[in-house]
Amino acid sequence: MEFLDGPPAHDLTYDDVFMVPRHSTVASRYDVDLTTTDGTGATLPVVVSNMTAIAGKRMAETVARRGAITVVPQDIPASVVAGVVTSVKSRHLVFDTPITLRPDQTVAEALSLIPKRSHGAAVVVEDGRPVGVVAEADCRDVDRFAQAGQVMRPPAVVVDDDTDPRTVFDRLDAARARLAVAVADDGSLVGVLTRTGALRATLYTPATDARGGLRIAAAVGVNGDVATTAEALLEAGVDCLVVDTAHGHQDRMVEALRAVRALDPQVPVAAGNVVSAEGTRALVDAGADIVKVGVGPGAMCTTRMMTGVGRPQFSAVLECAAAARDLGAHVWADGGVRHPRDVALALAAGASSVMVGSWFAGTHESPGDLMLDADGRAFKVSFGMASARAVASRTATESSYDRARKGLYEEGISSSRMYLDPARPGVEDLIDQICSGVRSACTYAGAASLAELHERAVVGVQSAAGFHEGRPLTTSW
Repeated sequence: MEFLDGPPAHDLTYDDVFMVPRHSTVASRYDVDLTTTDGTGATLPVVVSNMTAIAGKRMAETVARRGAITVVPQDIPASVVAGVVTSVKSRHLVFDTPITLRPDQTVAEALSLIPKRSHGAAVVVEDGRPVGVVAEADCRDVDRFAQAGQVMRPPAVVVDDDTDPRTVFDRLDAARARLAVAVADDGSLVGVLTRTGALRATLYTPATDARGGLRIAAAVGVNGDVATTAEALLEAGVDCLVVDTAHGHQDRMVEALRAVRALDPQVPVAAGNVVSAEGTRALVDAGADIVKVGVGPGAMCTTRMMTGVGRPQFSAVLECAAAARDLGAHVWADGGVRHPRDVALALAAGASSVMVGSWFAGTHESPGDLMLDADGRAFKVSFGMASARAVASRTATESSYDRARKGLYEEGISSSRMYLDPARPGVEDLIDQICSGVRSACTYAGAASLAELHERAVVGVQSAAGFHEGRPLTTSW
């Protein structure tokens, strides 16, 4: 990457910069390969941040099916993580895992469970076999204590679990049906697929391990018995181990990294966070394959306002990526992305992947319960991992005194409403948007891969008015 008018004299955020179009031989955005080269096996340069309000089991399997990877937070006990890993790796690569109900469960239960997925429906199962489908529309103006078996409809389209996605799409289109139900040879439920899901199955390549299971990562902190926790996560089958703390350029992180490296993990080890070349080199020297870059750019983080510490994210990624590249390592740009353009710019700066947190919090697949505000707008509650809420959860086994003492200091928002975009309520909708933007950015730069994007990108510095000029208008002026 090079600057249009030479390196600037000050640090830059994503809003401060733009990419200049270059001559391109890339005919279509579909000709662009977005596979990462950092050893994680992801086919998209997107990592779901290890935040409790975002990175759950549903999120992990959904994004892995599209090629991204999720990092399970360090607050989750290793035994629970093992169950999550097993569940995610057992999921079908094409058909989505549906919300299921028994025929005797109530409409109220159906309405509370259906929003856990973006399909807008649940499958009624009896003895492991699908007997009906209940959509949100079927529950309108119905007694909340009515049973699912009374309001369900027979599945309009039932397919074998090895049916080609194009065939599923055609059958759904012909039947004007919401979703197809896939069954195994014995008639048991395997999954469901919408028309959009069938299209995605032909556009994306799942992130899979050597055994064909979906990939997933997990985080470990720098306190306590790091080696034992890391060993348990590796035995559980995680595909990437993330050693995580807010301030990564410290002795405790170096010690934790060395303890993890002593286990001879056969998966990539990521560590962070840092924002300088010096910090990057320290973590790589201690054993990190991937360095997480970012202090304070996240939507839930108050570090910069509380401490004055941090660095504008674009410049941090640019410097750290250059340092990592010299050592044969990689960086993840962690935080600060709010638009597809930000992802493209982080990749142009040299990141191998971009971590996304709060942007994905307002989706059906994030772990929180779906709520409605006074105006009927759907939202989920998100919170920072250094907030009082997260600290309280992390210290649940400690004494009341120690918990109260640690709770005095916090750097993060404990409760924030993340509204679902009615046009893009699922995480896959946002991935579509991100991939569309990044692929187009590559064609503008004349790049057929992420490596070529970094090599060919020409970046300029703009004023606030320049950034504002590029924003679309939803209404006339």
